[in-house]
Amino acid sequence: MSKVKCNHCHLEFSKDIMIKEEDLNFCCKGCQGVYHLLKDDGLDSFYDKLGNKTIAPPLKLDNDDVDKFDSLNFLDNYVSTTKEGFSQIDLIIEGIHCAACVWLNEKILYDTKGIVEANINFTTNKARIVWDNEKLKLSEIILKIRSIGYNAYAYDSSIADLQASKAKRDYSIRMMVAVIASMNIMMLSVAKYTGFFTGISDEVKHMIHIGEFLLSTPVLFYSGWIFYKGAYYGLKNRMLNMDFLVSFGATLTYIYSLFILFGAKGESYFDSVAMIITFVLVGKYLEVIGKKSAVDTLDKIKSTLPLEAVVVTKEGKKTLALNSISIGDIVEIKAGEKVPVDGKILIGEGSFDESSLTGESMPVYKKIDDLVYSGTINMDSLIQFEVTKSFKNSTFSSIVALLEDSLNSKPTIQTKAAEISKGFSVTILSLSLLTFLVWYFMGIDLGFDYAGTNHFEKSFIVAISVIVIACPCALALATPMASLIGISELAKKGLLFKEAKFIETLAVANTVVFDKTGTLTKGELNVVKARIMDDNIHKLNLLYSLLDASTHPVSISIKKYLISKYELESKNLLNVKNLEAKGMSALYENLEGKSFELLGGNIELLKQNDIYYKFDSSKTVYLFAINKIVIATFELEDEIKDNAKELIAFLQNKNIDIVMLTGDNEQVASRIAKQLNISKYFSAQTPVSKADYIKQLKKENKTVVMVGDGVNDSVALGNADVAVAMGNSAGVSLAVSDIVLLNSTLSSLEEAFVISNKTYKFIKQNLGLSIIYNAVTIPLAMAGYVIPLVAALSMSLSSLMVVLNSLRIKMK
Repeated sequence: MSKVKCNHCHLEFSKDIMIKEEDLNFCCKGCQGVYHLLKDDGLDSFYDKLGNKTIAPPLKLDNDDVDKFDSLNFLDNYVSTTKEGFSQIDLIIEGIHCAACVWLNEKILYDTKGIVEANINFTTNKARIVWDNEKLKLSEIILKIRSIGYNAYAYDSSIADLQASKAKRDYSIRMMVAVIASMNIMMLSVAKYTGFFTGISDEVKHMIHIGEFLLSTPVLFYSGWIFYKGAYYGLKNRMLNMDFLVSFGATLTYIYSLFILFGAKGESYFDSVAMIITFVLVGKYLEVIGKKSAVDTLDKIKSTLPLEAVVVTKEGKKTLALNSISIGDIVEIKAGEKVPVDGKILIGEGSFDESSLTGESMPVYKKIDDLVYSGTINMDSLIQFEVTKSFKNSTFSSIVALLEDSLNSKPTIQTKAAEISKGFSVTILSLSLLTFLVWYFMGIDLGFDYAGTNHFEKSFIVAISVIVIACPCALALATPMASLIGISELAKKGLLFKEAKFIETLAVANTVVFDKTGTLTKGELNVVKARIMDDNIHKLNLLYSLLDASTHPVSISIKKYLISKYELESKNLLNVKNLEAKGMSALYENLEGKSFELLGGNIELLKQNDIYYKFDSSKTVYLFAINKIVIATFELEDEIKDNAKELIAFLQNKNIDIVMLTGDNEQVASRIAKQLNISKYFSAQTPVSKADYIKQLKKENKTVVMVGDGVNDSVALGNADVAVAMGNSAGVSLAVSDIVLLNSTLSSLEEAFVISNKTYKFIKQNLGLSIIYNAVTIPLAMAGYVIPLVAALSMSLSSLMVVLNSLRIKMK
């Protein structure tokens, strides 16, 4: 059966169900109506932007609910007032599939009388709409959006925060219930255990059992629900995990204790049930509090690019969505605009801010035939360039894709722990079953008094003892308890570890990769050498005035330097010009009418104005001339951060490989590396090449720590085993980092390594203690020498041993 495309949504349908209208085909009345609405409103260029992409047919909605958008309650909750007196709301637009959909919604909203602003984020489909409430109702805006086949509902800014904290709050409540109940159970257990040795009546013991039952039940079935859920999904995926062992052991102990409560002979172990759940829940909680979301991070990155670009054709200029731009197209960008796709300059020259890619604050001068990269900013001139890569394959898109992959595939120590616990669980369950079968069928009786229990109950008790005594409380607490104490010590030093597992990874790291600018250096240009050939205060005032007219980092640094040395005042300059990545020029006329030609910038600027001044320097230079005579020169460089040398020396003494990656040139990179005694460094690095280098190190089985501070470092940070960001880093870098140096000092990073190594040492000790404990106690339990009471006590003792050992981390 032949199919045809709908002229609106471009989806293919059978001819039999299509609505035919001359040479047009529509899959439904909605598409037909929207098509003619766009035609009538002159918005049919939507289909040019859409290209060959398909969209969903218009949503079928009734408009009976639109009155709620004008209710006072709705307006109070979701609508705010701008300082100009307009109404503002954030809406989620449902049905957006591409940039063309964004364009269509924005276009039809801007063409609506009363709409002041309508900006839609393609990544989140969130629209910020500002309108004049006296000319237009909110319900009319919703109807306008629905008229073209989309829907809109209010965006609650608190929803994201609520979802992010939901898991943490849930664990907090469950843990609180478990801790409070366990504390009360232990108070009852003191009386029971004391009575076990000194004598206690059956009536009193029964009342204690009832109290323990009432307290342990919510711990098992409310607080412990997490473990049941984890065990269920483990079984669903054919895996016996630690959650299964915890829930299985606790449940069997609970069931056995119920038998005792309702008349069977023996001792109940409700206290063991509560302790099993509570102790292991602490470890789970530590994992949850470290979780972070990458969605907002990616949204922040993606939203910085424009949705469309101006393409120059033989017929003229037209605006196209980025996905519709092809290799070979000519794109035009104005001063201040971002480069949307990669390309090669055909017309124009100027400075480009590439800090989003390289992290370097200095603009890069580009001329004809030079390459420009998506995400960078054209600072000062009109540029036309030929597209060399499609939007999908452009530098910026590649960074986003790499970041998404790295965030989704971040390696975790817990994967290995899960494998260990899987084997541990299977082993213990197998040993428990074997113990039961041996005792039951072989009739083993070592003379232990089980208070009149029958043969089945004896076997059952011994089997439970194996599970309870081997329940991995100590094993589960070995890492989180030491990590919790380690994290608290790190926090006192201004170090934020987003997840406890990174303590372990940092301790075993054998390679540390540093970004340069803002990490090993201060990221600020400073005047390191100044030569002022004529210190006439009037001439210095002219220099100060020219610098004051610029926002360039070099000008700001020199201006700061001059203010610290002289008392200067700004003069009124004429014809001030920014000269495309070379510097600035201006004129000054004094009271006598005498003119002075001012030039300030690099060597190229002077040569361009026929001033030939020999000046060699590996640093950033600035020269100032009046009437073609150079009266001052300045050399600037980025300074090494405090404690950088000490940190590098410390890491090298630990036999950790040090690598420096920088987007700066070879000359600057070499100088910084030499000052810090770093033998391995790479210059002119892009975010992609940094990430590739990290990946290569990991292929060589290196455990990699990456330290960075800029957006350009985000991909490399995401690919490292541990990502470290300075507290003053870009928001994106902070979001993808695992460790944040809140005080932004490198000495605190040294503290991180010291405390992490110390904590990891105690983690290994804890694991060793728990392994020895299991190796000794499990055979005793299988032999019948350990009843559940003693098993629970020894299990608790092993956990207490781990806790006390972990507290030694606080000791100097």
